[in-house]
Amino acid sequence: MPSRRRNRYHSGPASDHFDGERFFVPGHRGARSYRELLKWQFNGKRTPWPDRLENSPHPAPPPRVAGGDLSVTFIGQATCLIQTGGLNILTDPFFSERASPFPWMGPRRVRAPGIALKDLPAIDAVLVSHNHYDHMDLAALAALHDNHRPQILTPLGNGAILARAHRRFDVVEGDWGDAHRLGSNVTAHLAPALHWSKRGPFDRNHALWSAFVLQTPAGIIYFAADTGYGSGEHFREVRARFGPPRLALLPIGAYEPRWFMKPQHMNPADAVVAHEDLGAMASLAIHHSTIQLTDEAIDAPAAALADALSRRGIAPDVFRVLEFGESWRLDRLAPSGTVMLENAAE
Repeated sequence: MPSRRRNRYHSGPASDHFDGERFFVPGHRGARSYRELLKWQFNGKRTPWPDRLENSPHPAPPPRVAGGDLSVTFIGQATCLIQTGGLNILTDPFFSERASPFPWMGPRRVRAPGIALKDLPAIDAVLVSHNHYDHMDLAALAALHDNHRPQILTPLGNGAILARAHRRFDVVEGDWGDAHRLGSNVTAHLAPALHWSKRGPFDRNHALWSAFVLQTPAGIIYFAADTGYGSGEHFREVRARFGPPRLALLPIGAYEPRWFMKPQHMNPADAVVAHEDLGAMASLAIHHSTIQLTDEAIDAPAAALADALSRRGIAPDVFRVLEFGESWRLDRLAPSGTVMLENAAE
């Protein structure tokens, strides 16, 4: 029976993943309980991170990338610049010093964004996957609006949170399975992810979360955002519906301890299996080495990814960990449907 309690952000009919008050993943438990959170926090073994690491300099990304060419730049956490078909698309922009509602407390970034907000090329569209503070940074979104006026595509309920930035955002909300045209030749589809949402103490799962599938002149681009692996069915469904992605952006960090994090965050071994489930021609590691959310060391995700790729016989230049600010240029698809990968950053 649908819930009669009030949702803070969204009003709509019940569905197979919305009970009238909260969103959920059928058959999957995403968020842990407060008791389990306290057990982890008081009994965990967190590896210390450095206070600050400097980024190496890298060439700026091009102003635009036309046609079927593709460039992706890792900026930090789940923030990437995707350039193809003449469009510049930013994913989950996080540029603030802390992932927190407070400027004086909460997870603090160890590395500066690979590209400063002021140095971004013109941004046409922004994908916001969910409302956690390291994915929905209202200060950054306000600055993007002031300087670029991009369209924002986000799952149901998140528009009400974006309104707190006091900007007239061009926001489009969508449900899983919905599609929206970002430009004349790029369409974005919202897809399920094994995660959850929470912005404050009383709004757990009041807004939806999602992955995104982009249909572009360069082929399919899959942005997983935050997700657990589960059975892997949500990855295989993307492949069945859209075909193998030319590029998948897959999270590899914030995964320890596994008993707590497994339902909501993949570890590097999970990400490699997801890469295979998708049949991705190339994958980029995201959601790592920016802020410490969990117990693993800052360099553990990259090392574990290299080990997982080696164990499964996958070349490291197919599933890459970019430096902050580093761009990866992928050539046009060959007639055979294979993709030419450039190892050198541009």
